[in-house]
Amino acid sequence: MLKTTKTTGGSRLLRANLLQPLKDIQTINTRLDCLDELVSNEELFFGLTQGLRKFPKESDKVLCHFCFKPKKVTDEVLKPANGRKSQLLISDIIVLKTALDAIPFLSKVLKGANSFLLKNIYQTICENPKYESMRKRIGEVIDEDVIHSRAPFVACTQQCFAIKPGIDGLLDVARRSFCDTSEAIHNLATKYREEFTLPNLKIPYNNRLGFYFIIPLRDITEKLPNKFIQVVRHGKNVHCSSFELASLNVRNKSAAAECFLRTELCLEGLISEIREDIRILTMLAEVLCLLDMIVNSFAYTISTKPVDRYTRPEFTGDGPMAINAGRHPILESLHTDFVPNNIFLSEASNMVLVMGPNMSGKSTYLQQICLIVILAQVGCYVPAQFASLRVVDRIFTRIGTGDNVE
Repeated sequence: MLKTTKTTGGSRLLRANLLQPLKDIQTINTRLDCLDELVSNEELFFGLTQGLRKFPKESDKVLCHFCFKPKKVTDEVLKPANGRKSQLLISDIIVLKTALDAIPFLSKVLKGANSFLLKNIYQTICENPKYESMRKRIGEVIDEDVIHSRAPFVACTQQCFAIKPGIDGLLDVARRSFCDTSEAIHNLATKYREEFTLPNLKIPYNNRLGFYFIIPLRDITEKLPNKFIQVVRHGKNVHCSSFELASLNVRNKSAAAECFLRTELCLEGLISEIREDIRILTMLAEVLCLLDMIVNSFAYTISTKPVDRYTRPEFTGDGPMAINAGRHPILESLHTDFVPNNIFLSEASNMVLVMGPNMSGKSTYLQQICLIVILAQVGCYVPAQFASLRVVDRIFTRIGTGDNVE
């Protein structure tokens, strides 16, 4: 129900929180204050949703990558000439550049925020001059038009052209060769379309095979000409290659690998500088995960429910546990006629006996109280009219005879 996070780090943080909810009332209330502001201020909520979309999905993983120091780039390290390692490094730099480019928009959205958490994020991230200086430093080496892409060939081209032209002569030569072979491959496809009357022949690209042909079965009248090799049927299409394409592919791949390796050599100084300021990157990664969880999961879940269905829980040090008109968060979305339940537990009456026939909802009652407590302790609103809780450090429940008695 809550997994509407947009980044891998956000969903990991959400899972960690649900498995180990918070016990510190102050932290829980800080999150709840932030939720209050998001729920009452639509402009801020939508602004943050838009702002977080500008950060690449894998930002947190990549930002932490820079902690590890790779081997120094020498000709010995460069011997395996597929350039995969260099390609990953360039891809990481592009993700970092995209993430740093997204900070100014986030700062514009957070400028007027009032809650402690959002104010704090604004001060530590948006007002920190180190991010801007790192962005400028990357801008000196990396071309400003380069963006992070998930499409394999676009990503490959972006990585080949990541560095500004004129920095390395050999890199510029390798790029020209990469462009020439890519163009030759597309000209070959055009030639085949006309020569064999295959108007719908497509030429996609993937990282493993490089370029290959896709021909719809309906276009093949008798059988494919002998030029086409490695013919494999995929649903309504045929995937294949040709000797000319295979040789162009090899040249294209080696030109790309050469680009990656030369690029890595040019990036060495930049990466050492980034590594010196690694602390601000890990901080940015943590902030993005937290915002993703609070905005895209908690606030989004509450915004999709009817008004006043979810309420802010209150916490007391030693008061009673009182829930008025509580509901099971998942079951209520399946059943429109869910009947809410109350609970009151205090020092004086701290035992409740739940009895009833089969299928009357005893287990649902037990589960619902546990789920409300967990939701409240991760800092989210709860499905009830009113909830006053004490911080719990463990939950014991045994439902049905199939459970492990321990």
